[in-house]
Amino acid sequence: QLQASGGGLVQAGGSLRLSCDTSGRAFGVYRMGWFRQAPGEEREFVAAIIWRTRTTNYAYYVNGRSTISSDGAKNTVYLQMNSLQPEDTAVHYCEADTRSRTAELGCKLERGYYYWGQGTLVTVSS
Repeated sequence: QLQASGGGLVQAGGSLRLSCDTSGRAFGVYRMGWFRQAPGEEREFVAAIIWRTRTTNYAYYVNGRSTISSDGAKNTVYLQMNSLQPEDTAVHYCEADTRSRTAELGCKLERGYYYWGQGTLVTVSS
């Protein structure tokens, strides 16, 4: 089970940093991803990072506003989000690929990830 945290209410233009504690699952993790789900919408890809090489990928709409990073010593993945807009309001989930499936499927497909948990709600007011 993965635990995302750091969500909250922020005004448009503000920033938040989300954290994901992998609780020791860093061993064997190939890639970590962040996804989000807005009310009434499907879950969509935000960003991903390959654990060993720290290679990152982002959704097109991130447009330089967010940065994914990892801390191996803390087994934690972060998502720094800046210049937040009301359309960024969503529950954010972290997900782990422990089977290297995203190497074949790509990092943007949720079925490439094997572990996920409760998300953290990000609410951006206008």
